[in-house]
Amino acid sequence: MAAKQKMRRLLLKVSGEVLMGEQDFGIDLDTVSRVAREIAEAARSGYEIALVIGGGNFFRGVAGAARGMDRTVADHMGMLATVMNALAMQQVLGKQGIDARVLSAIPMPTVCEPFVRDRALKHLKNGKVVLFAAGTGNPFFTTDTAAALRAAEMHCDVLLKGTSVDGIYSADPKTTPDATRYERLTYMDVLSRDLKVMDAAAITLARDNQIPVIVFSIRTQGALMNVLAGSGRSTIVTA
Repeated sequence: MAAKQKMRRLLLKVSGEVLMGEQDFGIDLDTVSRVAREIAEAARSGYEIALVIGGGNFFRGVAGAARGMDRTVADHMGMLATVMNALAMQQVLGKQGIDARVLSAIPMPTVCEPFVRDRALKHLKNGKVVLFAAGTGNPFFTTDTAAALRAAEMHCDVLLKGTSVDGIYSADPKTTPDATRYERLTYMDVLSRDLKVMDAAAITLARDNQIPVIVFSIRTQGALMNVLAGSGRSTIVTA
């Protein structure tokens, strides 16, 4: 499973909150640079990499709706936040010698390329890191669902979710210290136990397209390459 030849093309989902570093809001460039170095190392090792970054470091549509905003408007604001994060990552990757392209589900041609599936596939085949921004382009869908959708469209071998914890737990380990950590789960385990690592639509998309999901802590130095080598601490979700 973790052998390189079995995971040539991957989609990495990174939560927007990770990019805050130790801040309460926005982008911490030191953190972005560290994550970018790990992505660059993987790209130079021969992996074809697609990337989806959340927008929670700037704005969450669900949170905005909870405060009284119209959900559609709030979700569109969240999608724009993901574009800002993608542009920041693109710039830092470029400084590290990695050619990266941002493709947005909401067309904004003066800022980035519109999402066109064939164009994205061509970029990946040519060794470029592809950053998918603006979610699915539709409200009521999370960036986790967007990641699973793009992973299926790009024929990715695996969906990696880089979070703030080192796998999937029975409850939030930050608030429940004795929560059980899982090494391996099935898609149905995640759905039936209502584990909150990804929403049901994302897990169902991964299941229906037979895409393994690996959850690990992107905050740990060197975690991405360790997971790709099969030695990292993570939880694997498969059939």
